[in-house]
Amino acid sequence: MLQSINNMNFMNKNSSKKGFTLIELLVVIAIIGVLSAVVLASLNTARAKSRDAKRISDLRQIRNALELYRSDNGFYPTSIDALVSSPKKYLPNKPKDPQGAGTCRPDYCYAYFPNNSTPTTYHIGAQLETVSAVESTDADLNSSGSYGGASFNGSTSYFYDLRP
Repeated sequence: MLQSINNMNFMNKNSSKKGFTLIELLVVIAIIGVLSAVVLASLNTARAKSRDAKRISDLRQIRNALELYRSDNGFYPTSIDALVSSPKKYLPNKPKDPQGAGTCRPDYCYAYFPNNSTPTTYHIGAQLETVSAVESTDADLNSSGSYGGASFNGSTSYFYDLRP
């Protein structure tokens, strides 16, 4: 009988030890929190780089449309809108900033600077979110003026700009 009471006592001690302590749970929650913060930071950087890639792609598309327009007309258009609204559409629609949901914000806007009323040259550009997206193939030049509330300095590190 004494042996069976000792066995019951032993079983009660073991059954009360099932589960995790509060410290163990807090450590696991802290580890999960740190890992999720690292993942979210990485995602934000990746999103910014993808928006920059879209801006660079849009600028190259605008440059190609400008060259086609000049090939047909002998000069560049006085605005980007002419590439969309002319009888022969050179662009299906005017590029919109990927983050601005179609609005032109002063920091992230496509800027186009023709040199006169019958332009023989131009300067296009957009401000990027990450400096790593700026390629060495951009013009790195300055232009005065503004477009849609945006003026830019192509020689700063976050601008991607092109000229013919």
